[in-house]
Amino acid sequence: MTQRKPLTAREIALLNLYSNCQLSMDVFEFYQKWNVTQRQIAHICGCSLSTVERWFGRERRTPEPVYTRRLAEMDLLWESWSELPVAIRKKLCPDVDID
Repeated sequence: MTQRKPLTAREIALLNLYSNCQLSMDVFEFYQKWNVTQRQIAHICGCSLSTVERWFGRERRTPEPVYTRRLAEMDLLWESWSELPVAIRKKLCPDVDID
């Protein structure tokens, strides 16, 4: 078994930065920006289609922050994928070669 790496001051600072980051994208903004289906939004968010349908229904429900964060992360990936160094792309998706 390999020894676990201790957290340095740098890792702790990055943990705090990540934990307090308010990365978020409104579901309607995402839906307008990208030509996606509600089923694809559910796939991105890791939730059921019926949950997404409630966000768009007559009695609209507000998505939880975990979902708006996932939409923002997907938006960031779609917008910035080609700008990421190949080494980082391979760490994010090791078995995929997408340009």
